[in-house]
Amino acid sequence: MRGAVSAATGRRYPLTMICAVFRVARATVYRTMAPVVSAAFAIKRGPKTRWSDVEVVAAIRAVLAASPFHGEGYRKVRARLAHRGLAIGGKRVLRLMRVQHLLAPRRLGPPNGDPAHAGTITTTRPDEMWGTDATRFYTDADGWCWFFGAIDHCVDELVGWHTAKVGDRWAALEPLRQGVRQVFGRFAKDVARGLRIRCDWGPQYIADAWINEVKWLGMTITPSYVGEPECNGVIERFMRTLKEQCLYLHRFQSLAEARRIIGEFITCYNTEWLIERLGHQTPVAARARAMAA
Repeated sequence: MRGAVSAATGRRYPLTMICAVFRVARATVYRTMAPVVSAAFAIKRGPKTRWSDVEVVAAIRAVLAASPFHGEGYRKVRARLAHRGLAIGGKRVLRLMRVQHLLAPRRLGPPNGDPAHAGTITTTRPDEMWGTDATRFYTDADGWCWFFGAIDHCVDELVGWHTAKVGDRWAALEPLRQGVRQVFGRFAKDVARGLRIRCDWGPQYIADAWINEVKWLGMTITPSYVGEPECNGVIERFMRTLKEQCLYLHRFQSLAEARRIIGEFITCYNTEWLIERLGHQTPVAARARAMAA
């Protein structure tokens, strides 16, 4: 159609008009018209590497197949290759994954981050700040249910979690209670003095019962700014991981089944999920290293 000539003007029809008539996105047309990348690997100039591109691609596919997570980027793939003894450059891994269409889709955002949040929310030592938040998921038998979690801002370890049918202030307290017992070894007044709790302004976190018990434990509440979820970004990022790697992949029959599957995922997350800013360590390994320093 693009090569057809208009009888009125004597010129070819413009692509914009053709796409408008057939209701086709121009980006799709341009992508279709782009030259097809050959499946054969181009021969790279310079010295030969220890592993050929074919071998590296096979190793990448093996890493992706063995990973318990979905949609990991090239940086984590490179780290997992290094754990297997294959020291491959990041740019090479990115190039091969792009050619083989192995890259995970990503959501585009501001090029330099959110200018409204210029500070940092991560800490240098574990148990200086925990973030807590909630999300909902659906079950066939019990309908909509709640998940509450608490995460450490230094090592990204989930220190406590809870699922419930009713997402009230008592359900929101349970992850913090679990975290206190796990980290501090007991549950008592002022046992967690000095620990800061980052939360949003949800109704569970402004309830008197929640605030009073958190203060009884000695914690300091540091709520995020209204309308800026980046302030609570550590737990927000975990919630995205939880949804992409667990909640969206299952159709839960009941709350009990959901609790079991979510528990298995959180154990896998704490022991196997790689955190880039921690040098591609798992949360458990990062905590052990930080506590030994």
